[in-house]
Amino acid sequence: MLMSIAMAAFTTNDAITKAVSSAMNMGQVMLVRGLFATLLVVLIAWHKGALRAPLGVLQPMVMLRVFGEVGGTVCFLLALARLPIANVSAVMQALPLAVTMGAALVFDEPVGWRRWLAISIGFLGVVIVVRPGFEGFSAYALLALASVFFCAIRDLATKRIPADVPTFLVSTATSAAVMITGAATVQPLGGWMPLTFYSAALLATAALLLIVGYQSIIGAMRTGEISFIAPFRYTALLWSILLGFAFFGDVPDAAMIVGATIIIGSGLYALYRERVLGKGMPATESTGPAMVPDGM
Repeated sequence: MLMSIAMAAFTTNDAITKAVSSAMNMGQVMLVRGLFATLLVVLIAWHKGALRAPLGVLQPMVMLRVFGEVGGTVCFLLALARLPIANVSAVMQALPLAVTMGAALVFDEPVGWRRWLAISIGFLGVVIVVRPGFEGFSAYALLALASVFFCAIRDLATKRIPADVPTFLVSTATSAAVMITGAATVQPLGGWMPLTFYSAALLATAALLLIVGYQSIIGAMRTGEISFIAPFRYTALLWSILLGFAFFGDVPDAAMIVGATIIIGSGLYALYRERVLGKGMPATESTGPAMVPDGM
């Protein structure tokens, strides 16, 4: 239930962000939402005593994680503004497979031929969703794919952050970095637009949903068996389809449905193989806080 709540919160945040993007550019969205999110995270971090050693943010793996989150957020939001939310979500479902591949290539973690096959088939599903060279192709789909790349860097770096660095210190640094990036990109992306009370309230709600999603997924990871709860991350795609249809009139086409089915099937098989092996391997570990870039 907690994992499903987290996915609902993250996806509703995406829907709100997409809706607000019609009134302002994504740099401004990152800045305003980031202000609210950073304030909330700082309050939680202060309450938990996570800010007592602020120099922990200079740890190389923390900085690499922040870099991955910032890159992933920028690419994700630019894609989200121009593509149906379900299409972006479908591409992002390849993240566990990308993390497994990255762990094998970068950290030399053991990945058998079955999971390599699942990774290959999963990325075939991504190609079907992106459909390069065919009618319906959008270059913004490549930004969604780039977001997967950056998020894989983020998750692989997260695995190497020393245990003595508080989680909420990392969250504070990440949220602040996304906010600062938003401020730096407002002008290049079209300039500042007048901020209405309605838009500000929506972005404050989106920031609150990020906190709800973050806390729910931490609760899920702490109280449940990872290999059991991990498949529930795919409920995010169901929420994205429902919200996309309800608020934007988006109806998934055949290519998106087929591609998403292949991606999810490959991901579930990789999770199954990890459970058979009895090891906490990268695909399950990537189902940790912030499966998609969320500025946290």
